[in-house]
Amino acid sequence: MQKRIAILGSTGSIGRQVLDVVDQFPDRLAVVALVARSDMDQLLAQARRYQPRFVALSEPPAGAPRRWDGGPIRLGADVLAEAATLPEADLVVIAVVGTAGLPPALAALNAGKDVALATKEALVVGGHLLTAAAARTGARLLPIDSEHSAIFQCLQGSRREEIEKITLTASGGPFVDAPAEALARVTPADALCHPTWRMGPKITVDSATLMNKGLEVIEARWLFGVLSSQIEIVIHRQSIVHSFVQFQDGSVLAQLSPPDMRLPIQYALFYPERVRNWLPRLDLVKAEVLTFEAPDTERFPTLKLAYRAATAGGSLPTVLSAANEEAVHLFLQGHIRFTDIAVRVARAMDRHTVIAVPDFEEILQVDAWARRTARGED
Repeated sequence: MQKRIAILGSTGSIGRQVLDVVDQFPDRLAVVALVARSDMDQLLAQARRYQPRFVALSEPPAGAPRRWDGGPIRLGADVLAEAATLPEADLVVIAVVGTAGLPPALAALNAGKDVALATKEALVVGGHLLTAAAARTGARLLPIDSEHSAIFQCLQGSRREEIEKITLTASGGPFVDAPAEALARVTPADALCHPTWRMGPKITVDSATLMNKGLEVIEARWLFGVLSSQIEIVIHRQSIVHSFVQFQDGSVLAQLSPPDMRLPIQYALFYPERVRNWLPRLDLVKAEVLTFEAPDTERFPTLKLAYRAATAGGSLPTVLSAANEEAVHLFLQGHIRFTDIAVRVARAMDRHTVIAVPDFEEILQVDAWARRTARGED
């Protein structure tokens, strides 16, 4: 029997790799919905290949057609939630950029749909809403991030209360050895040259600032029900060990594999089953050396900001995420320096009065305010 999946963000890096996995298991996986942001040409190519019932653009370009060979093309922001709640979808993959992933993830979980989540910002800004929805409906929230998939795998057969510490590994990004004075001269092209992973531009810049790892601390807090003080970060340049879990008896479990996002994607698509695949196998002899070191929070202050937001909770993680998203955009457009990203995020956080338990509308309002503040408009 085929599992029917809806892919939100199908033309992005994760979405394309989801389809790579689908290609390997045509008898097990079927695509029922494809939603892209604005890449009409690639979306149409995907639609013709996979023949989904639902095809849509959430931010259509001017003149976007309303039909393709196989039927209508839905247009507009509402298509994300519509695709996420399709009756025939068994699993919804959320791989859209940033806070935009929260509404469809919440809609899918409220509809009782299992969600494979690649958009960490959804949990960062609305973790209390998503986990409550999953608990209420019994839907499963499955991580696609390699680090959180690793933790999820290490926890199989264990109880959450047995966790003593979680260790998230970070490649360190392209500037792990760069002196502090050189970071102000970093260009967007420099920041987009990640040494290990091939990802979209926003997450690649987040990896360069280490904000990506800070966001993952908050994501892990919600996924695994631990305190931020139980989560640490280590630099692991080889990207072989994807994360560790230390238990209360002192045992440590880790998940290792070559750096390939298709493995955690496949695990989420087939969970709880492990399916034989075509992916490269790990050869520890060839890997030779695995190293671990503490991150430098002075050169990479986004980590301190993320832990501050994680500890405060409430609406402060929304400010962190939204201001960062906007600052990264400004950097990629050449309007601010690389080091200004953390400065703008810190300024927004300093100006914000925390709402202890924000509802959905308050999250959207705080998100919009933080973006204006990061742009210098408020």
